[in-house]
Amino acid sequence: MRYNVIKDASKIISKCPYVVSNPANYRNKWRDVFGNNKPIHLELGMGRGDFIINMAKAYPNINFIGIELYASQMVMATERLETINISNLRLINMDAMDLANVFGKEIDTIYLTFSEPWPKPQDEKKRFTHVSYLKLYDRIFKKDKHIILKTDNKGLFAYSLESLSQYWYSFNRVSLDLHHDEKPIKNIMTDFEKNYFKEGRPIYYLDAEYKD
Repeated sequence: MRYNVIKDASKIISKCPYVVSNPANYRNKWRDVFGNNKPIHLELGMGRGDFIINMAKAYPNINFIGIELYASQMVMATERLETINISNLRLINMDAMDLANVFGKEIDTIYLTFSEPWPKPQDEKKRFTHVSYLKLYDRIFKKDKHIILKTDNKGLFAYSLESLSQYWYSFNRVSLDLHHDEKPIKNIMTDFEKNYFKEGRPIYYLDAEYKD
């Protein structure tokens, strides 16, 4: 997926009080960052921040952290936050492969929202539901493992169902068309999802859990 590159994006986001510039310093100390012991939910690939910002607004009793590799994508999120005060939100500009260097067993839920599908077979290991990532998540989940995924990509969805099943996750909910499901859920849309909804694309959804 191509993104517009914003000049000095890293400098721009570093000025935002929601952005944690030295996240590895807080490994096993994220409760101190938030000043409470509430559950911590993580979004990988937060993009422009629509989902994570609105989730933090809707669920004040949960702490949210948005992870994004591309600083240019995060700029839009930091601009939105200039006029908003949300105490239960933090953002990190980092590669998801470094998660275990930043978090101990502190995370309750991981959101994978419209992740890059990496459709080519040679790129399989880059998918956020590849077994290598699932093993990485094991290192940061507090106890029970909980993953929520949304995508418009049928191939990635099918792959994720198989990968999670083989890793002994069970499914609390699976939907092949989230916006027209007979049993609607409270759904906060991402920026991409809003456009896909207008286009009439089906949104695939899963809520997977592994309880120790």
